[in-house]
Amino acid sequence: MSKKVIDKLEEFENALTAEKKGDKYILRLFVAGINPKSRRAIENLMEILEENLKDQYELEIIDIYQQPIFAKEGQIVAAPTLIKELPPPLRRFVGDLSNKEKLLLGLELKSKNDE
Repeated sequence: MSKKVIDKLEEFENALTAEKKGDKYILRLFVAGINPKSRRAIENLMEILEENLKDQYELEIIDIYQQPIFAKEGQIVAAPTLIKELPPPLRRFVGDLSNKEKLLLGLELKSKNDE
């Protein structure tokens, strides 16, 4: 491939990344009461969001003990569960969200090639 083509590909990829970063993230975190695992998930998620999406996200935290209908509608089978509704594609993450690298990749805030 010529250098010119490679440069154009990089320019295109950078434009796509910039466009994605401009999108507002809509997230829902389903927790089962206030227990240590729920607290950890909230703390881990807030840290990642503040570092990477400051003012570019909406987060709704739903306690499935208090609002079980949302668990049924969201097809939640385990808690904590994070659902990324926007931007597409829809993604689900289960657990205390302590694996920062996996979460960043899943939220498309980091690519496998980033170091």
